[in-house]
Amino acid sequence: MSLLDVVTYPDPRLTQKAIAVAQFDDELRAFVRDLEATMRGGPPSVGIAAPQVGRSLRIAIVDVSVKPNIAHHGRLVLINPEILHAEGSVVGREGCLSVPDYTGNVMRAGRVEVTALDEYGSEMIYAFEGFEARAVQHEIDHLNGLLFLDRLVSRRNDLFRRKVYK
Repeated sequence: MSLLDVVTYPDPRLTQKAIAVAQFDDELRAFVRDLEATMRGGPPSVGIAAPQVGRSLRIAIVDVSVKPNIAHHGRLVLINPEILHAEGSVVGREGCLSVPDYTGNVMRAGRVEVTALDEYGSEMIYAFEGFEARAVQHEIDHLNGLLFLDRLVSRRNDLFRRKVYK
């Protein structure tokens, strides 16, 4: 496993829509391992997407299990994910490995249903809520060329300089 370099804002690769994965092979699974190692090897993070390491592929990893008292599905590899249904509306603070110096208040759906493939090409359907739903939506945004900066409630009042990156 290798740690990959994280692309940071304002790199234009972060604004491009990623392409769907068509081949599910050992090369893909090796990249998923490297992507996960990068997520776990840097500043604390609950998710990462392939565009954040300069790869235009619709692959994201989400694992909110490190947060105490949060309902979760454990470690998830989401390939070619699509939101099938979203409901509710909740404002919450978000940060990002690709925007290391800032956090911001972002409006997201409180519950989402998502279909995705795993690293072997098996289709899964998940129902997410709360913080896990927020994390999944954040990573899917990366696959669509969006950052949390694009979804701030207010650019004037809801962007904050990060004090400490623990």
